[in-house]
Amino acid sequence: MLTRDLGAHNDSRRTLFNPLGTGVASGDQRNTRLDRVRSGREGAAWSGSRSGRRTGSLSWWREARRRGGLRQEINRSRWAIRRAVNALQRLSKPAKRSPLRLSLAEREEISRGLAAGDSLRSIARRLGRVLSTISREVKANGGASCYRACRSDRAALRRARRPKPSKLARCARLRAVVEAKLELRWSPQQISGWLVRAFPDDPVMRVSHETIYLSLFVQSRGALRKELTRYLRRGHATRRRRGYSGMNGQGQLRGTVHISQRPAEANDRAVPGHWEGDLLFGKGMSAIATLVERKSRFVMLIGLPHGHTADVVADALAVKITELPHQLRRSLTWDHGKEMAQHARFSVATAVPVYFCDPRSPWQRGTSENTNGLLRQYLPKRSDLTAHTQADLDAIAAELNGRPRQTLGFLSPSQALDEALR
Repeated sequence: MLTRDLGAHNDSRRTLFNPLGTGVASGDQRNTRLDRVRSGREGAAWSGSRSGRRTGSLSWWREARRRGGLRQEINRSRWAIRRAVNALQRLSKPAKRSPLRLSLAEREEISRGLAAGDSLRSIARRLGRVLSTISREVKANGGASCYRACRSDRAALRRARRPKPSKLARCARLRAVVEAKLELRWSPQQISGWLVRAFPDDPVMRVSHETIYLSLFVQSRGALRKELTRYLRRGHATRRRRGYSGMNGQGQLRGTVHISQRPAEANDRAVPGHWEGDLLFGKGMSAIATLVERKSRFVMLIGLPHGHTADVVADALAVKITELPHQLRRSLTWDHGKEMAQHARFSVATAVPVYFCDPRSPWQRGTSENTNGLLRQYLPKRSDLTAHTQADLDAIAAELNGRPRQTLGFLSPSQALDEALR
């Protein structure tokens, strides 16, 4: 009878062959035995040096071949048996730990310190670690009363395994909500903030904006459909650094009032009714006018199908502004473009003063510039803007005013304006 222990230090020895040395094992027995060989249960876990394990395995293999009955007994090819034995030889090396991570010995010291009633600060000083490291470790593993060193160490190793499945890949309900909001042209940051408000009692329905971006741009984490990238503001299929354009038109205007003279309530967004305006250009110098309310970020779009000369712009803005209630008509801020050369004409028709930024200073109208970037999702630079009717522009404005904004606490501009008017 051939009895060969696979683990040199295992007292409870098991044999792969029929212990009587005669007869053939049944099919279920053969399958079970091969499974145990593959999983390492046939013979307990090996110990000792790596060379010792290899020597023991090879001598066992030679003995099994010499007997010649192994292949017939378990009804497997010799190559299948050899693969199972080689798998046992390739025992995984213990993962190397960064010195920045806590070791098992340090976790044992934390556990003993907590049992002795020591403070976290004294434990940290004894280990040469900062207090926040010890505090996070204890809090993440059940608190001071439930902390156990071995259990915490196994949990840390489990959390450190890579790659990890994305949260969007594991939660189909969360993935469906994120995809639906992306199709409405919500940004990942808007989605992340809105989820907290929409599902306050459901921690599963949480995802960071960076996770959404990774799922869209990194193929190995592609839990979201790749075609959803076209709904992002810039429409890039790959991630790029944010670029800046130095193009900013300048015209010679007379009788202007500088932005420094704008009321303080407009500067600190204390009350609604102060607007920022600009022209958004498309193909063939087609343009539309945009008006953004500073406090609520509420947007209005004005079509300019007959060009963007000063007279046309002044009249179109006056018609739109006079549709608003009186408390929403306080001031308008514009750049030095020639389209506002008739600003006096506009002010006479609406009783709304116009304030002008410094030349080449678009950041002084930051709300308007940010809104123009949002509008490019709907009105690309190379599109003919004259093809859009006023009804089309109103629909675009309504959709944009329904999207939550981080600066508003993830309220939509429509909701923020409604609250401001109450």
